[in-house]
Amino acid sequence: MAVNQGSFGRVRIFEDFLGFNTPAGNTAWALTGVCPVGQLSMTSVNEGSLAPTLDEPGGIMSITTDTADNDNAALFVGVFKPADGGCVMECRFKNDSITEGAIFCGFTETLALDTPVMPAESSTGTLTCNGSGSMVGMLFDPDDTTDIWKAVAGDGGQEETVYNATTALVADEWDVVRVEIGADGDAYCWLNGKMIHKFSDFLTTTDIQHAVLMIENRTGAANVLEVDYFYAEGGRDWTR
Repeated sequence: MAVNQGSFGRVRIFEDFLGFNTPAGNTAWALTGVCPVGQLSMTSVNEGSLAPTLDEPGGIMSITTDTADNDNAALFVGVFKPADGGCVMECRFKNDSITEGAIFCGFTETLALDTPVMPAESSTGTLTCNGSGSMVGMLFDPDDTTDIWKAVAGDGGQEETVYNATTALVADEWDVVRVEIGADGDAYCWLNGKMIHKFSDFLTTTDIQHAVLMIENRTGAANVLEVDYFYAEGGRDWTR
């Protein structure tokens, strides 16, 4: 039996945060649980807050975590299946500190909506991949021996690969991370226009992936992540 196919074989989202203006101006509002952020969703451990950044143009959303160690917040969208023609995500963001917060940007199969966990963490040179599913992306963790970006990948809670970008995160300066997963299982991690690493035949292409940008405290103080845009795209499943 032939499968009816329409004209839109790709599913995509681009959030530029242009529609956020609170009545009180740049007053943050607190949200818990899963909540909408434009076309995206956000979840967090403990209460976080959101506020539009109005002293910079182009649409910027500021996410502030709660103050306890390991409090976090995750912007996410999906899900995508790489087998349906591959998937890609790209974000532009900056952090106010290189010592207080860890950042993961990429794809993860596992994402708890009530108490989200960083897909990967690195402490004193040891990479830990969390969750039961596969993941791939760029990681910055100030608990590491050296404060640099890393391309990371894992599956089933096991570290598979880590590749140092030799590029440090700079406080309050923009980074652009792009992560691609091909229909063949190859995965690519890009940082500021440079491909950091290709993971060949790494991911199971039928794994269902969330595109996620996540920040997590590494000290007992609120951490701020400003996000300029969030893009994600994948293929549509025409087989059902």
